[in-house]
This record gives sequence, C-alpha cells and structure tokens, in this order.
Amino acid sequence: MRYMMTYDLMETVRNTNQWLGATALSMASYPVFSALPNPALSWMAAWGEVTERTYQRMVVKPDWGIRTFTCEDGKDHLVDIVTVVERPFGDLIHFKVNDREEQPRKVLLVAPMSGHYATLLRSTVQSLIVNCEVYVTDWHNARDIPVSAGKFDVEDYTLYLADFMRELGPDCHVVAVCQPAPLTLAATAYLAEQDPTAQPSSLTLIGGPVDPDATPTEVTDFGRRVTMGQLEETMIQRVGFKYKGVGRKVYPGLLQLASFMSMNGERHSKAFMDQIQRVSRGEASDHDAHNRFYDEYLAVMDMTAEFYLSTVERIFKNREIARNEFVVAGHKIDIGKITDVAVKTVEGTNDDISAPGQCIAALDLCTGLPESKKASHVEPGAGHYGIFAGRSWRDNIRPLVIDFMNENSRRPVAKNTSRKPARTPTPA
Repeated sequence: MRYMMTYDLMETVRNTNQWLGATALSMASYPVFSALPNPALSWMAAWGEVTERTYQRMVVKPDWGIRTFTCEDGKDHLVDIVTVVERPFGDLIHFKVNDREEQPRKVLLVAPMSGHYATLLRSTVQSLIVNCEVYVTDWHNARDIPVSAGKFDVEDYTLYLADFMRELGPDCHVVAVCQPAPLTLAATAYLAEQDPTAQPSSLTLIGGPVDPDATPTEVTDFGRRVTMGQLEETMIQRVGFKYKGVGRKVYPGLLQLASFMSMNGERHSKAFMDQIQRVSRGEASDHDAHNRFYDEYLAVMDMTAEFYLSTVERIFKNREIARNEFVVAGHKIDIGKITDVAVKTVEGTNDDISAPGQCIAALDLCTGLPESKKASHVEPGAGHYGIFAGRSWRDNIRPLVIDFMNENSRRPVAKNTSRKPARTPTPA
C-alpha cells in the first residue's frame, strides 16, 4: 500500500503543477487586466502556458503524426498504421503506404524501452519509409497492463523480438536503436540456434550498450555504484488505482524523466526559461522547435519492475551478453552461432549515453561471422540522438545503412534504390 500511495503521490504532484500552470494562464489572461498592461502579467501567463503544457505532456502518448506520403507518382498516399502482431507488452506495427508497390527492403525498427514511447523514432521512420517497408516494435506503458498479463523481463523481451523476426521472415533487415541493441543481438543468436530459417538478412546496431564496460559513462557508472537492493527499494513502485495496471510493480516513467533531465539540468532550465520569454513576447507557436522536441521528450512510460531490474543486473552489472553468457528460457545463447547475418554497428563520437566502444563490441562476439559480413561506422561529432534521428542520421548514416542492407539482402535490390531523394511524409 505504501508504494501505491507513492505512485499516486507522484501523479498528484504532476497534476497539481499542471493545474497551477492552467490557473496562472487563466488568471493572467483575464480580459479586465488588458486595461492595465503589466509585463508581470504577460510573464505570468507565459509561465502558466509553458508549465501546463509541460506537465500535461508527461502522461500523454504522442501520436505518430505520419498521415500521408508523397510517392513517385506525385500523389499523396494515405499511411495506415497496421498492427501485425499484438501482444500484452508490445505490438509489431507496420507503416503501410496505401496504393504503393511493395518496397525492396523490409525493415524492422526495434524501438528502445527505456522510458520513452516508440514515437521517439518518428523521424527515423519518416526517413526509412521513403523506400522501405517499415515495421516498428510499439512497446506498451506498463501502468496500463493488468497484473494478470504476467511478468515481462529481458528474456521475455528477447523472445518477443525473436517472434517478430519470425513473423517478418528471412528477407527482413533489423535496425536496433540504443537500449535493445544487445537484446536484439541475443534474439538473432537465439534464432540462429533454434530457427535458422527465420534469421534476418542483416542486423544494424545503433548506439547500444553491448559491452557497457568497454567505455564507461555516467549511465554505466550508476549501475555499478548502486546495489540491486537499493534500486528495488528506491526506484520500484506499484501502479496506483487510476490505471488498469493497478498493483503492478513498475519503474515509473516520471522517475526516468527526472534522471534524464538531471543529466543536462542547466541546458533544460535555460530552454524552458527561453521558451517562457518567447511566449511572453508572442514569438512562440504550438509547433515551434521547443514544443516539437519537448512534447516527445517529456512523454514517458513506465517499465515493468522486472524488466528494469533485470536490465541493470544482467546487461550492465553482470555483462551477460558482453561475456556471451546470456540465458533465455533455460537456453544459453551462443552469439558465435550467428554465421550468415551481416552485422553493422553505428556509434557517435559525442555519445554520452552509450559511448563509442560499447556497441562495436558486438562484432568481436560474432566469432562465427566472416569479416566480410561485419561493418562499423563512427560518426564524427554526433551525439546519442543524432545517430538515429538527427542531421547525422539523415545526411550520413542512413545512406550507409541502406547500402549495407542492399549488399546483404537475400533478394535482389536495384542499385539505384539506395539513395533516392527523400520525400518527407506530411502530417495531416
């Protein structure tokens, strides 16, 4: 009961701040005050608008916002988001462009389960949908999953990925972003032993902690400093009465968000103060750069307690994948069994979450894979976000990844399809 009250208390604090922002905006915008212009009232209204929006976004799942896509025929085609595989803790969804010929590459984009929704990869999806059939792992918010659905830890996550790969078949190309990189590698090795015909054509790992100790960061150091008992006592709470998952033990998204914000506290504080000034001067808009970024960044989801704790213990502390000692459903996985799936790693020199060296460690683990099927790329000047969604991804990394897919496809791909000019999907 104590943990339920703690979870509800966090929600109460968030709700109160949202209410305070709405109240300040309403009070300072009262029409009678227009007869007595006062800069303080303008600032108060701006503070209220930014504060209300900030705290409201924390509990709202963002929309993908990909409505139409302009194809080679010059027409706008509707984009449907189709659920291919439906599971309690996450679905496999397909961005289907209506009335368009099937594209030469089938891409499974494995989204991270690290506090944000899969929509964090919106721009990545938009860039790949140009000439790929894009499938995404859409993980669910743990607070909305009833206790009756059971547990979900790193082993269950790995088995989900293996099932998604089976569904898409051997001509699929898998791209794992950040947190799922080591588990996607393990899922591929699992298929190599259990169901070789279901292995994907290629595997691209982007900025993931395959070996967290290769180049330690603040994130990996935190995992070393605290004990599992401390984590379970201070980070794990039970979902409150407001949600379907009442009673489920989770690592709350609000705690993860606080952790994210604290890593660059001064930068975020300045960003919000600058936005308040812009709103007070009438220079802000509903979809300006600040709102576009923070509407996504602030939207967080809870993770199941067993997933969070097993990730810290088995991936970071015990380094089970880095040591090739990972066990799934009683079966010890041997990453060396991957023999014909091309593997590429992508890292950024300025990545402060998964520093260069952590992801490329995957290539050393693939002892059964010929060197001709291994590749790596380190993007100069790129941070963590930039290697999968920023300018570095669009201008440099995406073309390399597409070429890598073409070179290792199990079905013919026309050479001129790798670098078609990107036509941006347009939101409604």
